Amino acid sequence: MTGKQTGTLAAILCFALLSACSGDGNNRNEATSAPKSTVAVSPEPTQAATEKPAAGEDSGQSESGEPYAVIAENLRIPWSIAIAGNDFYVTEREGNIVRIGGGNQTRQNVRLSEAVLHEGEGGLLGFVLAPDFEESKEAFAYHTYEKDGKTLNRIVLLKQEGADWAEQQALLEGIPGNSTHNGGRLAIGPDGMLYATTGDAQGRSDAQDTNSLAGKIIRMTLTGQIPSDNPFPNSYVYSYGHRNPQGIAWTEDGQMYSTEHGPSGNPGGHDEINVIAPGNNYGWSAIYGDQKKQDMVTPIYHTGDPAIAPSGTIVDGEGRLVIATLRGEAIYRYTPATGKMEVIHEGEGRIRDLKLVQDKLYFVTNNLDGRGGKSSESEDRLVRMDYPE
Repeated sequence: MTGKQTGTLAAILCFALLSACSGDGNNRNEATSAPKSTVAVSPEPTQAATEKPAAGEDSGQSESGEPYAVIAENLRIPWSIAIAGNDFYVTEREGNIVRIGGGNQTRQNVRLSEAVLHEGEGGLLGFVLAPDFEESKEAFAYHTYEKDGKTLNRIVLLKQEGADWAEQQALLEGIPGNSTHNGGRLAIGPDGMLYATTGDAQGRSDAQDTNSLAGKIIRMTLTGQIPSDNPFPNSYVYSYGHRNPQGIAWTEDGQMYSTEHGPSGNPGGHDEINVIAPGNNYGWSAIYGDQKKQDMVTPIYHTGDPAIAPSGTIVDGEGRLVIATLRGEAIYRYTPATGKMEVIHEGEGRIRDLKLVQDKLYFVTNNLDGRGGKSSESEDRLVRMDYPE
């Protein structure tokens, strides 16, 4: 279904409600059944990266009728997409990075000082290339790990070394983690700072505690320092009161948005779109949906009872948010000027992240993440399609 074919907002919510019927009610938005595993690391690579031909460029048409191509397949729970020239780098939650380009896809080892903990929603998550990647071969990654019996998350600087990646520096460690609600999105803002989303890690009250890094959007320099103009003195915290944000993006004029998973169970859904400003409190767990409370910010949009589980989010040239959704099993588009939410692509199952390059939209499916979804022998995949107007 294209934007032109999309019906009313009520129809969209009906679709989301139908999509929400699978899975248990205790955690409607995300994966909980993935097995616990740690990816062992060593100072030197222990095996050669695997390489195989990438999927063909001529793969027919999507169910929506938009011409598209499968760029890569047989991915293992892909989480984040980064693009450099004609190459794609996709993180896999179990701990690898897949390089896709030149007709090949190569699964690359990531050597870390702390092993990736792949449990539930945790693992190797956010990934963003350094602005000077072509020269430095550096990138930033967010991953879950275990320390002294605790599940935590950390942000690290990586460097591509041949067919592998190696940790250069830990920028921030000890971010609260859990089998669910780890946040994990990384992005470099128009101000040149590194932003990360963190979940409440099932510690609901921690989202309201500005001394905790749980349930926050955090901001740092590219060397891991606290910017002098952050809203709280000597703190990485940029905004707080978040439950499990997994998408951040900016308009051309610098307005920042986030997309966030709402509460599970009964009531469920209430996934949010928020306008982000430094120092603001976005209410979790004191308020959700349309609820209001002094000094707390109500979202500009929420889904109501149906859950769509928004993840990777970008802004198109018209200032509209384009949102990958898991529970919603579709790509949604939100227009801030009108408040209109529409489905622009569906039929691929769960979708974790996306990127827009000129008039082509790239996205990764997430049907093997433990919560079902449409599946096939070729899942999960990196797909390219024409971006509908």
